[in-house]
Amino acid sequence: MKRSIPELQHSEVPLVMVTAYDYPGGRHAEAAGVDLILVGDSLGNVVLGYDSTAPVTLGDMIHHARAVRRGAPDTFMIVDLPFGTYHTGVQDAMRNAVKIIQETGADAVKMEGATAEILQVVDTLTRNGIPVMGHVGLMPQTATAQGGLKVQGKDDDSARLTLDGALALERAGAFGIVLEAIPARLARLISEKLHIPTIGIGAGVGCGGQVLVTHDLLGVYEGEEKKIAKRYAEVGKVAREAIEHYAAEVRARQFPTKENSFVMKDDVLDKLY
Repeated sequence: MKRSIPELQHSEVPLVMVTAYDYPGGRHAEAAGVDLILVGDSLGNVVLGYDSTAPVTLGDMIHHARAVRRGAPDTFMIVDLPFGTYHTGVQDAMRNAVKIIQETGADAVKMEGATAEILQVVDTLTRNGIPVMGHVGLMPQTATAQGGLKVQGKDDDSARLTLDGALALERAGAFGIVLEAIPARLARLISEKLHIPTIGIGAGVGCGGQVLVTHDLLGVYEGEEKKIAKRYAEVGKVAREAIEHYAAEVRARQFPTKENSFVMKDDVLDKLY
């Protein structure tokens, strides 16, 4: 059964969130019993093959989120607002968030940052009944402005900016916040100061929950080890070996066998001859 926001906010055990980008991903996540599914704009990297999340469009997010919802109808689903869809004013952000909610069945949207403009968007959306999850620390959509995909919050200014941003997002109405790639002690401090759950990725064990990109935890891509992730399987290796095995059998005429083929009556075949 889908968990409500109050249930998520008062969970006595750490929340489990994974990404999903399609129907099978949604089905697997729901069958595994996760608390939240994030249809992340990370689909740009792991599904569409982009170098960053910046090229991902609103249409991309809606297309993939619809498929995830079909696979996971009973799990709380959050959809990322992609780059540029909430940076041009409150009206645009509201219009795009409503479009996602209406067309995908999402339970909430997520956006990165805690600037004055974004805080205004968070406030407007939440006051109009659209739950928002915030995101501070490393923010992939604007990573270039942060000096690249680097750990944030390691110096005085960056740590204070991250803490203040998280507190401001809570005041603006966010129901939870993703903390990405920040020191574990800073993440614990933020989590202790907030009254809403924090979801960590590369932020240590002191958060209110954890999120991983499914492709990372499944090991879909061979040789792509990431410090912020743990590989719980090697699906990429298994998939490659299976395809190699199939190719070898085809070339040796070992597949298909009689078990994979259909038959017909001799008299029907004779008439064709």
